[in-house]
Amino acid sequence: MAYAMNVGGAPEPSRQERWDRRMEIPLAVASVVYLAGYALRVLGHRNLPPVWLDLCLGAVFAAWAFFVVDYAVRLRLSGLGPLRFLRTHLLDTVVVILPLLRPVRMVSIYDRIQRRHDRPRLGLYARVMVYSGLTIALLGFAGALTVYRYERDAPGATILTFGDSVWWACSTLATVGYGDVTPVTPVGRVTAVGLMACGLALLGAVTGSFSSWLIQAFRREDEGRPPGDSPGAS
Repeated sequence: MAYAMNVGGAPEPSRQERWDRRMEIPLAVASVVYLAGYALRVLGHRNLPPVWLDLCLGAVFAAWAFFVVDYAVRLRLSGLGPLRFLRTHLLDTVVVILPLLRPVRMVSIYDRIQRRHDRPRLGLYARVMVYSGLTIALLGFAGALTVYRYERDAPGATILTFGDSVWWACSTLATVGYGDVTPVTPVGRVTAVGLMACGLALLGAVTGSFSSWLIQAFRREDEGRPPGDSPGAS
């Protein structure tokens, strides 16, 4: 990636990096709008007037269009061909196709933390754990909405209320799987597989981040001790 040099000699961010920084807040707002509109349509399908349901649907499509435009601009600014951009930005492509999976992008923060080995940084590791926790909550909520939408009227369904769906999503993300309520539709079962995979990845990010911080903290503590002052020395 090419960089321009500023007066002080430091590289200036590229056009794509400037675009990414500029779009962080708008994309976050669009994600909230999408999730809120989808949730209102699913949960209020029997109580909300048709005009409100149409407004929710319009908000969902508007947010989705915003994601597509951002993806197209990033593709243009990257200078890569469509197939190469798709291979190098596979997760972004999946998120454009399935916007409810947008919280999964939080996992990329964990990869950045792994490159920092100079000293324990509790602030960064704590942020990874917080981001992962929020991602688990958002994924669980989105998965519960999706399963409830397709399961509530399915023949032989055991997930009949949104409460059932939330309970099922929690047990699935934790990979516990009590089996008291299970999806019977193809969409519900595919969602279950995705939640189990994401739950394992995100829980692994949290525990791995905490373990890495502890190891670094203990290592620095041992290095700071005078010779012969290590635990167990006589």
